Amino acid sequence: MSMSGLDGGSVVVTGAGSGIGKATALLFAREGARVLIADLNSEGAKAVAEEIRATGGTAVTVVGDLSEQTVADEVVATAVESFGSLDVLVNNAGIMDRMAATADVTDADWERQLRVNLTAPFLLTRAALPHMLAAGKGAIVNTASAGGIRGAAAGTAYTVAKHGIVGLTRSTAIMYRDKGIRTNAVAPGGTATAIVVDADPAGHGPAVVGGYMGNIGRIAQPEEQAAAIVFLASDAASNINGVILPVDNGWSAV
Repeated sequence: MSMSGLDGGSVVVTGAGSGIGKATALLFAREGARVLIADLNSEGAKAVAEEIRATGGTAVTVVGDLSEQTVADEVVATAVESFGSLDVLVNNAGIMDRMAATADVTDADWERQLRVNLTAPFLLTRAALPHMLAAGKGAIVNTASAGGIRGAAAGTAYTVAKHGIVGLTRSTAIMYRDKGIRTNAVAPGGTATAIVVDADPAGHGPAVVGGYMGNIGRIAQPEEQAAAIVFLASDAASNINGVILPVDNGWSAV
């Protein structure tokens, strides 16, 4: 029996078709939670759901662009309709930028980074909160980044978006801490995922950021990030609220 308080709970994990999101969805399922897998990749989402069901768990999927309000609303509505509640929201889906410095960021790259990495979590959080408020409880865990607490872990657009996630996390935590809702974030360092960085090695941004990568330390496995996310969502973290937890092998301490 799970000791985390997650057994039988309803959990949404975005970006759950691969990487950190997949590892997180699988771990929640092992804890007995019912999991909605949201991802842009239908094949990845379906495969993770089937893996959960194969071990006796419960999973449903929603496929779409989470930065669109209609998709965010569908994710939340599907979780509530399928499971009867929404206890945990994990805003994990995200994309990397091209490591571009401020003067080199295009309008398209800027807008895409903000839409996917910041607006989508906001839309999902806003959609989820009424259900959590009605229940008088809930946990939200955001995937920030080392780029959200440092200035030299990514390009300008990604760094700004992830700093925004830190602000969203802290503001939401304060606004709803007396309503039984906790909001925290993990800040992963280097992690072995399928995310590709399409950076111009001759660009100013990559040249600058590359000089700070020597202290990144051991690359984490997705399961290590998942363990921190599930912990923050669990009863074991019942008095932890508004925390940005680096999971980076000490990179943030260098």
